[in-house]
Amino acid sequence: MLTSDIETPRLRLVALGLDTLRALLNCDYPKASRQHGWGLTPEFRDSLGDRFLEVQLEMVGNHPAGRAWGVRSMVRNTDGLVLGHTGFHGPPEVIGRAEVGYHVFVAYRGCGYATEACRALIEWARDRGHGTVFASVSPDNAQSLAVVRRLGFRRSEVLGKSPNDAEDLFEVTTRSVADSRDR
Repeated sequence: MLTSDIETPRLRLVALGLDTLRALLNCDYPKASRQHGWGLTPEFRDSLGDRFLEVQLEMVGNHPAGRAWGVRSMVRNTDGLVLGHTGFHGPPEVIGRAEVGYHVFVAYRGCGYATEACRALIEWARDRGHGTVFASVSPDNAQSLAVVRRLGFRRSEVLGKSPNDAEDLFEVTTRSVADSRDR
């Protein structure tokens, strides 16, 4: 099943398929890059981690129609460079909500890429009938907190069993993000 890219003025958000996820889990970067069509590096894989890749493989394998709700590479339009990754934690009907995630490699932070990608994902979710999008952020992740605040997310609860693993859950209405673009 083909999954359409999500395009923004500066980025292309490209879904990772099963073969790409398997190659990344096996640290086979040349194969992952060939399968995906864009250069995927050890930094890309390491920022995802084994457990996340395993969960994504299981999710895509068990719910092929939900592939578009998985992880995507963040590719810069001007030169095809992979700057990081973004996407949803999985299909909302599987995980219970439309929840975004994003990671921009250190060399490209502070340029607005995470905000641009996250805005596009929120609008994409809205176009598929989701009125609210969520993001979980560690209280000490200042850069990620800035992204969710910039997009109008509001803190709704604390996740985690102890202060050491706590994350704040934020939510935003997809309509408010679309309306803010019009201003």
